[in-house]
Amino acid sequence: MSRIAATFAALKEQGRKALIPYVTAGFPYADITPELMHGMVTAGADIIELGVPFSDPSADGPVIQKAGDLALSLGIGMAEVLNMVAIFRKKDDKTPVVLMGYANPIERYDQTHSDGAFVRHAAKVGVDGVLVVDYPPEECMDFSAQLHAHGMDLIFLLAPTSTDQRMQQVAKVASGYVYYVSLKGVTGSGTLDTAQVEAMLPRIRQHAHVPVGVGFGIRDADTAQAIGRVADAVVIGSRLIQLIEYQPSEKVVAAAIEFLQPIRAALDNGPTIIAPNKEHS
Repeated sequence: MSRIAATFAALKEQGRKALIPYVTAGFPYADITPELMHGMVTAGADIIELGVPFSDPSADGPVIQKAGDLALSLGIGMAEVLNMVAIFRKKDDKTPVVLMGYANPIERYDQTHSDGAFVRHAAKVGVDGVLVVDYPPEECMDFSAQLHAHGMDLIFLLAPTSTDQRMQQVAKVASGYVYYVSLKGVTGSGTLDTAQVEAMLPRIRQHAHVPVGVGFGIRDADTAQAIGRVADAVVIGSRLIQLIEYQPSEKVVAAAIEFLQPIRAALDNGPTIIAPNKEHS
């Protein structure tokens, strides 16, 4: 059983929903990411999505595009991202880490190193899953098999416009969880329609027999709690990126914790506010 599957199984047994925050690797400071990842776990994150910076992120809105551009300007590429995971793993061997990004950095990494190097190296440093936005499921059988052979999951996006046929294609290769994009458009856009999400999830579950996480448009404890009533996981990224963007380096982790703790509390017990963790303030 993968670390992601084990995490969801434990949460299900506890009657809890997964909190999955997203951050761009190397943002807002090149060396902050491992510490930030630990802070998110302290705040109650169950799985971490780590964005791999890319110059042409077609599914990302202005907030995450800007974060990726800054990280790229700081010299953050796939090799640096994998090293960040390795540093994180020195202190945490339990929390699943998912790399989220695009095909180009993966394929470029293999070209620079050797065929299949990304999968081997990602597994070695402790990556648990990969979400490649522009890899269609019908062209991912070999890549999926490589990941599974190294104990990693392949995660896919589904959208409000996804057909039953597309859901069936995703179900053939998806593992870990499915990420349902709750809005039409890019990250950080639009207003979340919880009724539409609630209506869509049974359709997805008819085909995909893995947990369903919902992201895009979740910005606070109230929206997270509403989505948590129907989904297996809540994914939150753009708002977190905005909150840490202009923080001095010594306050980035505390800001993330202060933002995520009320969301964790809302998912578990209702909208109770928990005081920030003083250790990171």
